Amino acid sequence: MTFALFNPAAPTAGGVDPSVVASLTEALEVDGAVRLPSLVPDGVLREMQQAFASRLQHLRWNNGDGYERTERLRLMVQDVLTLAQGFVDVALHPLVKAVLNEYLGSSWSLCEAKGWQSLPTKRDFHGWHGDSWYDQTKITDRIPREVKLGFYLSDVKSGAFQYIKGSHGRQAPRHLKREDVQQLAMERLVEFLGPAGTAVLFDTSGIHRQGIPILEPRLAMFYNYHDLSIPLQQEDVEYYRYHPLLLNAAFLGDMTAENMRILGFGDKTHYQPSFVRQQSHPLFQRCVAAAFGAKLTLEEWSGRLFGKLAHLLRRK
Repeated sequence: MTFALFNPAAPTAGGVDPSVVASLTEALEVDGAVRLPSLVPDGVLREMQQAFASRLQHLRWNNGDGYERTERLRLMVQDVLTLAQGFVDVALHPLVKAVLNEYLGSSWSLCEAKGWQSLPTKRDFHGWHGDSWYDQTKITDRIPREVKLGFYLSDVKSGAFQYIKGSHGRQAPRHLKREDVQQLAMERLVEFLGPAGTAVLFDTSGIHRQGIPILEPRLAMFYNYHDLSIPLQQEDVEYYRYHPLLLNAAFLGDMTAENMRILGFGDKTHYQPSFVRQQSHPLFQRCVAAAFGAKLTLEEWSGRLFGKLAHLLRRK
């Protein structure tokens, strides 16, 4: 499918051709996932890649920014809206907003913005699933809509995002068991291979996964859009997953009232005062902290010792 994002002959809203918006929205309604036209120029994409790569140099710890790691095969980069202007621009792109207004209605916000590097593997570690996010004990009569925007920061020739077309909105989202996977309509599978800058909008209730094998590291980011008033599942509340967005003031110089609403300015729906995340590896963390404290003490003592020696040598 070929898109014309700008059509001077057509009436526009925010610089976007309404016919393109209608086409993308229809594909999202029918298939649950749709590839978007290019959202950023090459120069902006390079800045985003460089900023993202800077967070992948080492593990985030103490006073050093970096990636988080909660599993073996993914290096997570949180809060990408603080890294470069392009990450904010993609999140608030006029075409993305126009499609989401049609698909989600008027009560939606950007709830999460993060990415990760998937490491090469033949293991299906992500598995087929629909994204669980809302409290399914409180909402039983419908499947609330949530849309993610996937954006590749590297060329993806393997391990691409895969989606079963038409599987959205049919069942409460969950991870699929082996017997469920055997029943999937694989003839409806669509795989989104593509170069860096590839963007895909998808309904997260649809069945999807990261494909295998992953032959080279895959760098991708995901924006999450849903209605903040919908109650969250308990595990996300406890993890504080959908915390108010962390933003970089340098990138917010031209905010419209609509963009401020989307980014959650002043919205405390999911704000938790004095939140402290439960430690996953408390004994290991205490050992590392103790070792680091010992290192600082040794550096202080050695500094004093060499300082005194230097003083004595100068007196001689």
